[in-house]
Amino acid sequence: MIDEASFCRRALEAVLTSPLFLIALVAAQPAAAQGVREHTRLVPRGTTVTQSQAEALTLTVSTVSPRLVQTWIRTAGTIDKTGKILTASLSGPDAALVKVGQRARAFPPSSKSSMYQAFVTRVIPHPDGVTVEASLASTGRQNTVLYVIEIVVERGPFLLVPNEAIIEEGDRHMVYVQQHPGEYVPQEIHIGIQGELQTQVLDGVKDGDQVVTFGSFFIDAEHKLKGTEQGPQTPLPR
Repeated sequence: MIDEASFCRRALEAVLTSPLFLIALVAAQPAAAQGVREHTRLVPRGTTVTQSQAEALTLTVSTVSPRLVQTWIRTAGTIDKTGKILTASLSGPDAALVKVGQRARAFPPSSKSSMYQAFVTRVIPHPDGVTVEASLASTGRQNTVLYVIEIVVERGPFLLVPNEAIIEEGDRHMVYVQQHPGEYVPQEIHIGIQGELQTQVLDGVKDGDQVVTFGSFFIDAEHKLKGTEQGPQTPLPR
């Protein structure tokens, strides 16, 4: 009789010497070698821009630093008979952000070019939110009752980058950090409050980093083109 160990050994020898197994093994070698090449291929980490290219693009960089972030609360309001006092109602999270003394601007819906500067002069709480009064710096447009009011709210300071520096890729946000003059490296960031001109950065860059603002899309295109020519790029850490 053949014991269990001997049976298993003979079965394994039969499989290893089978013509079908040898053909499959040979066919797998190129794929395995290709996988090794993909993992060892040098992929460009950054992008280099010449001085002439930078001048042609008017390429600019901005320093990451803690600053106040401005957001605008937009609402509709009416003006009184004097043509000077605007009144509007706010509810929800925006209501808690409005304070006396904040800057505002207002314009009729039919004429955005007729922009009036204003200041918040009164905030009246009520169960559903607040009623806001804002005083115009000059008399409003004649025969116009309805206005769009934009109240400037400043929060922070937070670590900020300019909005034009951020490149959106699906649900990811990227910036290009200047390592040395002419050399730029892509970096994923995680964002917080998005202001009108600046966006809060939670992580990904630090105070003092320089990020590309005007010209970032050109650098991004160059970086991706190099990656296409030289192979798949190594994903950035999330």
